[in-house]
Amino acid sequence: MVCERRQDAFEYNHLVKIAAIDLGSNSFHMVVVETLRGGAFRVIGTDKEMVRLGARTLSRGKLPASAMARGLDALRKYKRLAESAGAEKILAVATSAIREATNGEDFLERVGAELEIWPRTVAGDEEARLIYLAVLHSVHLEGRRALVVDIGGGSVELAVGGGKGMEYGVCEKLGVLRTTEEFVKSDPLSAKDEARLVKHVEKTLGPHRARLRSSGFACAVGTSGTILAVGALALQRAGEAVPEPLHHAKVTAEQIHAARKWLVGTDLKARLKAPGLDESRADIIVAGAVVIDTILQELGVRELILCQWALREGILLDYIHGHKRSLARAEAYPDVRRRSVVSLAERSQWHEKHARKVAELALALFDGTAKRHGLGESGRALLEYAALLHDVGHHIAYLNHHKHSYYLIKNGELRGFTPLEVEMVANIARYHRRGRPRRKHPEFGALPRAERREVEVLAGHLRLADCLDRSHRQIVRGLEVVGRGGTLRVKCDVTADPALEIWAAPRRAELLERALGVKITVEAGPVEEDAATTTPTDDAALVLTPLRATEP
Repeated sequence: MVCERRQDAFEYNHLVKIAAIDLGSNSFHMVVVETLRGGAFRVIGTDKEMVRLGARTLSRGKLPASAMARGLDALRKYKRLAESAGAEKILAVATSAIREATNGEDFLERVGAELEIWPRTVAGDEEARLIYLAVLHSVHLEGRRALVVDIGGGSVELAVGGGKGMEYGVCEKLGVLRTTEEFVKSDPLSAKDEARLVKHVEKTLGPHRARLRSSGFACAVGTSGTILAVGALALQRAGEAVPEPLHHAKVTAEQIHAARKWLVGTDLKARLKAPGLDESRADIIVAGAVVIDTILQELGVRELILCQWALREGILLDYIHGHKRSLARAEAYPDVRRRSVVSLAERSQWHEKHARKVAELALALFDGTAKRHGLGESGRALLEYAALLHDVGHHIAYLNHHKHSYYLIKNGELRGFTPLEVEMVANIARYHRRGRPRRKHPEFGALPRAERREVEVLAGHLRLADCLDRSHRQIVRGLEVVGRGGTLRVKCDVTADPALEIWAAPRRAELLERALGVKITVEAGPVEEDAATTTPTDDAALVLTPLRATEP
C-alpha cells in the first residue's frame, strides 16, 4: 500500500479512519482515509490489485474459481492493510462482474464468512452517482455543469450534473475487459475489428446521445485507470510533460485520438515499451482507447480533465454525508471504545444523566478502594463502560433488564474491545441489579478464573454506585471513602434528601463487601473541600471528585 505520512495540523484533528474498497471487474482498489472536521477526509494510503475478476466472467456469466481465489487473496491483503492502518470501518462495493455473475452472491457470502467484509452490490446508475460525487468533490468545476466518463472492466458510466450532484446517469456494458474479449481478435487490432467495436459503441450510446449532448455540460471529466492511462500516453505522444499526479491534468480530444491511432497500430511488444504504461494494462488499453475516443467524438467533447478520484472515493463521501451524526460523535469522542459505547447507549435510548452519574460514582468507589482490590486502569475502564451501559436493557423490557443489558452489550458490535473484554463488560452490567455471580451461570462460568474475580469486584462497585443514584436525581455530588481494618465508610456529599439512596445501600453493598472482604456503611454528609489531595491508603480518607468520569 502506498502510504503518505506527514505531521501537520490535520494529524491531530482526524476523527475516524475508514477504508473503502472497489471490487472492480478489472482491478480492486482500496483507499484508507482519515475523516476530518467538516465532512472532509485525508488520504493516508492506497493500493491497487489487477485481479481481473471479470476475465471470462463477463462473457460466460459465472465467476471462475481461479478469479474468486484471486479476489479473496486481494481482499485478505486489504483487510490486513486496513487494520494495520487503524481503520475502524471497511466499506466495500461490488460492480459489474459480480452483479452480472450467477454466482456473484455466493462469492460475496464467502467474502463475508471468511474475511468479515460485507461488500454491497451497486446498480449501474448508483455506480454513476458515486463516481460523479467523487468528481464533484475533487475537481474544480468553477460552477460549470460537467459530463463525467468512467471506463471500468465491465461497464462504462456516464453522468451529467451540476454543483448539487448527478442529474442524469447511465451505465452500459462497454468496459475494457468485455470489449477486449468480444472485439480484439488480433494483435495489432485489425481495421475490421476496430470498425466493429466503434459501431458497437455508437449503437450502445444511441439511446443516450441526444440527452447527453443537450444536457448543457460545459466540461468533461474522465476517471478510471483506463482513461488515466490513455490520457498519460496521449500527453506523452504529443510531446507534453506528463504531470505527477495526473489529477486535474487536461488532454485534448485530438491528443486522445492520436494516442488511439498509435495503440491500434502497435502490438503488445511495442506497447510494453511505451514509457509509463502499466504492463498489466497493455493488453486491454487498445479497446479502452477506442471506446473513450468514440465516446468523446459522439458527445462532442473537445477536452478532457483527468481525475484520479473515482468510485472508492465516492463510496467514502457518500458514507460521510450519510453518517454526519456518527462522525459528529467521533469528534466528541475520539476514542473508538468510548464512541462505540455511547453509540450503543444512544441506540438503546439510554437515560444519559443517570448512566453518567453512576459511572462517576462507580469510578470514585473504584479509586477509593484501589489498595484493596488491586485492579489497574484496564479494570477501571471496563467498569466505566459497564456503568454507562448498565441500564440499556430497559430498551427491551424493565423486567429482567439486567439480563437484557447483557444481551445487548454482547451483541452490540462494540468496537475496540477484545471478545473477552466485551464478555466482561456484559457480565459486569448483568450483575448490577441483583444476585451474585455464580459459576453455574453459563456466561459468567465460561470466563477464566482471574476474570471471574475481576467481574465480581467491578460488579460490586457498579451495584453500589447504581444504588447511590437510585432516585435518578443525581443528588450525590461526590463521595469520601474511609477504610479502617475490615470496614469501609462511604460518606456522600448530597444536594437533597438521600433517603432512598441510603435506605437501599446496605443490601446493594453486599456484593462489594463479599468481593473485598469488608463491611461497608454508607452515610450522607458534607465532603471536606480540601480533602481531595489526600493520599489514598487503607487507613486514610480519600475524597474523589467525579470530573474524570464525565469527560469524553
